[in-house]
Amino acid sequence: MLVEMSFPPAAAFLPELAWQTSRASGPGGQNVNKVESRVELRWHLLNSQLLSEAQKQLLLEKLAPRLTADGYLLVVAQDDRSQLRNRELALGRFHQLLQKSLHRPKARRATRPSPGAVRERLESKKRHSEKKANRRSFE
Repeated sequence: MLVEMSFPPAAAFLPELAWQTSRASGPGGQNVNKVESRVELRWHLLNSQLLSEAQKQLLLEKLAPRLTADGYLLVVAQDDRSQLRNRELALGRFHQLLQKSLHRPKARRATRPSPGAVRERLESKKRHSEKKANRRSFE
């Protein structure tokens, strides 16, 4: 199955994303108790208009452990005290996750060692063998 590599920019996904905010956990003093800085990005994979069917199928396979039962991909960011910065972080992670999942590694072609490399290896083995043989005592 060959998947085309054309991939939309992160901004193209914005209409398909749902955002939810909540209070972040962890240190932050009073800010944690009163500001909803944690951001949760939700994206429904199968309803996406930006990806081809082949791309959706590949993402279903690769992101299966990260998808909810309803088919949503969740990306959470609560690293920063700013909700805006956490939104940017979540969007960046989301886009990076999709790119990484759609990337196809280049197929490895089997190669053979060059004649010079084979000759050098055999000569090295011969030198090593002679060195060991010279250490033996002859009685």
